[in-house]
Amino acid sequence: MSKQRIAVVPGSFDPMTNGHISIVKRALELYDRVFVAVMINDKKKYMFSLEEREAIAKACLNGINNVSVISSRDWLWHLCSELDACAIVKGYRNEEDLKYENEMAKFNKEHYPKADTVLIKADESMTDLSSTLIRQKILSGESLNEYLPTQAIEIINTIKPKD
Repeated sequence: MSKQRIAVVPGSFDPMTNGHISIVKRALELYDRVFVAVMINDKKKYMFSLEEREAIAKACLNGINNVSVISSRDWLWHLCSELDACAIVKGYRNEEDLKYENEMAKFNKEHYPKADTVLIKADESMTDLSSTLIRQKILSGESLNEYLPTQAIEIINTIKPKD
């Protein structure tokens, strides 16, 4: 029996979007098991708490086999080591994202050489979709139906965004 190939799809997911879901599904085509890791980036200010972001991500990915949503306050490379992951899968929308993700990939490879970073270009239909856009729509009371699964919208509607 061969060893399971494990990938980690990390992100802030504030909140998770259909674009993120697309990347997770594409990661499942490449790996046996995918852990979606809701992480903390000290340089970002969040609308939703870590626990809320994790709950929204779980709602988005509910029913997708071989995907687990977890959260971590630790370094990504350390989490990958704990999970015995062979890959870190990240999506990117544009050249700016790609440059940033390549820098992060180098850092993670230096600290945990066992995991390769796999960068997946976002579907053309989702290159303008971002968590920032979703947060703006939440604050202005606009519909989220085009950007998130219904289950996630229901959770967001029960959470009061932070000021």
